Amino acid sequence: MLTTPATLLLTITGAWRPFLDPMDLHDAWVLLLAPLAFGIAMVYKAVRLKTLDRYWPSVGVMTLQIVGGMVALAAGFYLLVEVYVKWMAG
Repeated sequence: MLTTPATLLLTITGAWRPFLDPMDLHDAWVLLLAPLAFGIAMVYKAVRLKTLDRYWPSVGVMTLQIVGGMVALAAGFYLLVEVYVKWMAG
């Protein structure tokens, strides 16, 4: 097995360096969509709103819009590739 310097250092020191040794979350990427959308909505609404009267409701709505948009895009691309392309090729 080929060991890289980063893997060797991690084995020796036991240290985790977030930017050099990222966590392997490829199987759980869907779980990270909602927190990422929430963080983006918080920052965007904090910058764009003139007053923070409706900050949290605006953040909630935008979070749902981002997650809903990603789900709609995934469904649309699935239909495009699995249905339309197969129909055109067949």
